[in-house]
Amino acid sequence: MEDCCRTCMPCLGCMWNCIWPEFHYPNVPINDDTGATRRPADIRTISGDISVPSPKKRPVQLYAALFDFEARSEEELTVKEGDKLSVIEKRGDYVLAKKLTGSLESGLVPANYVAILQDEFAKHKWYYGNINRGKAETLLLASQNQDGSFLVRISESHSDEYTISARSEGKVYHFRIQRSSIGAYFVSDKLSFGTLGELINYYQNNSRSLGVPLGLPCAQQRELFDMEPWERPREEFQLHRKLGEGHFGAVWEATWTTEHRKVAIKMLKQEDTKQDEFVKEVQALKSLHHPKLIQLLALCSRGEPVYIVTELMSKGSLKAYLASPEGQVLKSAHLIYMGSQVAEGMAYLEDRHIVHRDLAARNILVAEDLVCKVADFGLARIIKDSVYTASRSTKIPVRWTAPEAALHQRFSVKSDVWSFGVLLYEMMSRGKMPYDGKSNKEVLELLASGFRLPSPARCPQNIYRIMLDCWAPEALKRPSFHALHSQLDSIYARIYFKTIEV
Repeated sequence: MEDCCRTCMPCLGCMWNCIWPEFHYPNVPINDDTGATRRPADIRTISGDISVPSPKKRPVQLYAALFDFEARSEEELTVKEGDKLSVIEKRGDYVLAKKLTGSLESGLVPANYVAILQDEFAKHKWYYGNINRGKAETLLLASQNQDGSFLVRISESHSDEYTISARSEGKVYHFRIQRSSIGAYFVSDKLSFGTLGELINYYQNNSRSLGVPLGLPCAQQRELFDMEPWERPREEFQLHRKLGEGHFGAVWEATWTTEHRKVAIKMLKQEDTKQDEFVKEVQALKSLHHPKLIQLLALCSRGEPVYIVTELMSKGSLKAYLASPEGQVLKSAHLIYMGSQVAEGMAYLEDRHIVHRDLAARNILVAEDLVCKVADFGLARIIKDSVYTASRSTKIPVRWTAPEAALHQRFSVKSDVWSFGVLLYEMMSRGKMPYDGKSNKEVLELLASGFRLPSPARCPQNIYRIMLDCWAPEALKRPSFHALHSQLDSIYARIYFKTIEV
């Protein structure tokens, strides 16, 4: 039985844990025989040098002030109706916001005084939202479109940026629209615009600046792809090798023949009586799109076994990766970089009131260049209230679960934050089992007494302080995932630019 099953409450039933496989790497010498001294971001491993990219500019999620608000203390921020803001984190009835124009000040503003502008472009006929490059090309090359037809879509690699896809001379060209540190839009850094509409209007009237003309928006109705079916014939998938076996099924590496790509397929066992419930849950989650979440690609739910098709991550689970020779030589810089990615993905779920309920290293998947994505939404719930109460038949991974969830089955985003603290412990200890040697009952007793996991060896103090913040007894005192992402990004940037050493 796998570790995650051994650490669950013995009196409760299980759903979709233990599904991702353990990947094993060959035993090879770790020491670098070149004698060179390497900085934290350059390590010689069995697969070559692991290097992490320089800290990227944080994407700005745009908000607007709905009303005038006059600051009443130094902690608060004065805003005028229409001011563009970036919300750093939520604090009870307030948000910590930063102005994106003018003084660039930050401070607290009542939460009901601001509104997200994520979908502000839906009114434009050229805005096609979250479609991929291939779908954009198919739409633009359809017979009802001519040269000059174009659309704007959300970037596949940067969820807060956009891409112009334009048809010219029978081909489709793609131009990335980036965001500046103050939220401006630009294709060329020599020319920026306050809104996406202004940028599009400029290039419609100045085609030479872009290199291709922007004429009429793509002619095909947007509704035609918004409801594109996820159900695919299982004949489209060729299974190659089993990657692992879990409590309720296996994971296979496969080829999606019609799409010419490698995928991972979670296959539910036929004797699983809860298949219908699980498929409905996956259907509810198919609208989630973020670079730090494993992307659901297709379903084969007609007949048995049920296939759940997702993107394939080359290095397997973070749990297995940390235990590999490559994972064992990672420095704090690498681990903090990876942890920041997880926090970014969880912040996206937090905004949508989605509780994961099983956040742990076994449910984070790793690809090349230390790319990490949150996986396994088998226990996730989309909730309208701030707290979800599980049934007594649900099995709970106690070592990763907040006390209020383990004892009273009350799950929330804040219980996920507790789990994130344990995940950081797993990462900084290079895969050590939390509360090793203790039973579930002993773990709960220790937590009730105020005990917390000790700082792992070689763990920077500021990272351990973040863990302790995640383990605050009162759920409301735990940080948001937006705040955790911001903190980890900041620490990583300081390490990368050598202002602190680890």
